[in-house]
Amino acid sequence: MDGALTEHLSLTRAVPPPHGGATILLSGSRVEDARGAMLLVHGRGATADDIIALREEWSAEGFAFVAPQAAESTWYPRTFLAPLDQNEPHLSSGLALLGAIVDELSDRGIPAERQILLGFSQGGCLTLEFAGRFARRRGGVVGLSAGLIGPPGRRWDFTGSLDRTPTFLGCSDTDPHIPRARVEESAAELKRIGGEVDLRIYPALGHTVNRDELSHVQGIIDRLGAAPGLA
Repeated sequence: MDGALTEHLSLTRAVPPPHGGATILLSGSRVEDARGAMLLVHGRGATADDIIALREEWSAEGFAFVAPQAAESTWYPRTFLAPLDQNEPHLSSGLALLGAIVDELSDRGIPAERQILLGFSQGGCLTLEFAGRFARRRGGVVGLSAGLIGPPGRRWDFTGSLDRTPTFLGCSDTDPHIPRARVEESAAELKRIGGEVDLRIYPALGHTVNRDELSHVQGIIDRLGAAPGLA
């Protein structure tokens, strides 16, 4: 059933407000038939429709694409560099929503090892934070124009292991929203907890996604598709 949007994903696990009850779009293969999945998390002011359209940029036969819609198109109200408590309860709610989607996909036959987590901008920050806090082997982790969440000087104390998960971070050296130093700190922390991290800093790119980043994501898709049990 590849093609246009086919359905919405319903969750069996409750998610607290404000993101509880979020609309979750599905595209590509039916979850029950898919050999892999990609969870796409949109940026501030954007929509699930916006980011799920990225699937057209990749060759990913047999993949299900899943994109949740943030309440009022915002995952958390302040900058990702604000003290953590200033972005609550939105931050915890967003993390809980990602966890519920990951669990739902796993329950339907796509385990975490066959799921790629990808986010852009604010959604990328949420995605990286989720991957760090709930570290385990996954199909891939991608943060585009993104970094781990928290104020300058935050010391991350993630205790799990990404267990060699392919992890890609791409960002401009002049991004007006994401300081280069935070991207580099994030790459170092995700590497510390076992991610196979590929960090790319692009000169004068701005706050957007480029073709090279899309190509790196394709590489993660291809690597996952070639894994045993996914033929």
